[in-house]
Amino acid sequence: MWKEISHYFKEYPKQKTIALTMMELGLKVTSNRIYCGPIELSPSKIARALHVDRRAVSATIQTISNQPQLKKIFSKLLPTCHLKDVAPEMRWGVIEIIPTDPSQPGILAAVATIIAENNISIRQAIVDDVELSAEPRLFIITETAIPGSLLPAIRKAKGVKALIMY
Repeated sequence: MWKEISHYFKEYPKQKTIALTMMELGLKVTSNRIYCGPIELSPSKIARALHVDRRAVSATIQTISNQPQLKKIFSKLLPTCHLKDVAPEMRWGVIEIIPTDPSQPGILAAVATIIAENNISIRQAIVDDVELSAEPRLFIITETAIPGSLLPAIRKAKGVKALIMY
């Protein structure tokens, strides 16, 4: 998706950085304002967080609002709660999969099948977008810790280069 819209920001590197971060975080633009879910975020605070000028944030909002394709996309973004850092506190399992080729289909399905066949419920699965992340990963959070006996099967699953357990 990013490849299809990044040309709108080609001449504005700061706007490109801001827009990319907004996509990564699921920040939407509605009525010339930026929101995280229903919470409005000020351009000044976004600028400080991204180490850019407030005017660059305002210009990014204008670019998005003035381009119908961008407006359609950015008006529908939603933030996602990522449970990987909370999981150990809740006694859930976490597996981080490093793929051989992140665009290869079936990696999630292969790993999820192994987990399901062992009667372990998946609480959450999050896959980094290939276009938004330099090193995309698959994170699977399970209701219980994954037994060590499953690691060899998961390592051998389609598209798995390596895995990290938390």
